[in-house]
Amino acid sequence: ERMWQLPLYEEYLEKMRSPVADLQNSGGRYGGAQKGAIFLREFVDSRPWAHIDIAPTAFLETDEGTGPYLPKGGTGYGVRTLLTYLSGS
Repeated sequence: ERMWQLPLYEEYLEKMRSPVADLQNSGGRYGGAQKGAIFLREFVDSRPWAHIDIAPTAFLETDEGTGPYLPKGGTGYGVRTLLTYLSGS
């Protein structure tokens, strides 16, 4: 499964500040994956962590152009990567 590290722009953190909570869990329309990662980063201290954003690939309307690993319907995207990581491969 293809993945890459997204940049975590600090200005996104500022848009997530809230007068009634530690942080909002969203900060507007754009940058959802980055904002989700920034939200998690603020609470994990120095522990290793990852935010795997599966929202765009969890369910596909068509299998056109997606190859054998992403069929139409529920894709299970991310499972292969997590199993590989957990098995130490």
